[in-house]
Amino acid sequence: MILYSVILFSALTCVSFGDEITADSTEEFAAVGSTVTLSCSYSSANTLQWYRQYSGSAPQFLVLIIESVKETKTSDVDPRFSTELRKEKQATKEIKHVDLIISSAAVSDSALYYCALQPTVTGNT
Repeated sequence: MILYSVILFSALTCVSFGDEITADSTEEFAAVGSTVTLSCSYSSANTLQWYRQYSGSAPQFLVLIIESVKETKTSDVDPRFSTELRKEKQATKEIKHVDLIISSAAVSDSALYYCALQPTVTGNT
């Protein structure tokens, strides 16, 4: 019997101050124990945050990527989570892709994951 984990991913195309952010896919299915990669694309921002939200719960900060200083700040959520920044040239602009990589996926990873250009969780309960 193979158990599957469903990971929902959200980053609705959003334009803010001339920058656009888009989820590369909206839903991922993975076998337990496999590696899952979620990806967001954006153009000009220098920072990007990843969040996870379980049904009925508040969003949980996972990671902040600061491109200009090549720094990644992660919460103490899970050591199985890592990130990767990729860049590609398209016509007149550079497109950035930030992957959230979940190794050894578990059923408990089933949640809504989203990326944002601005912080969406400020520490208030």
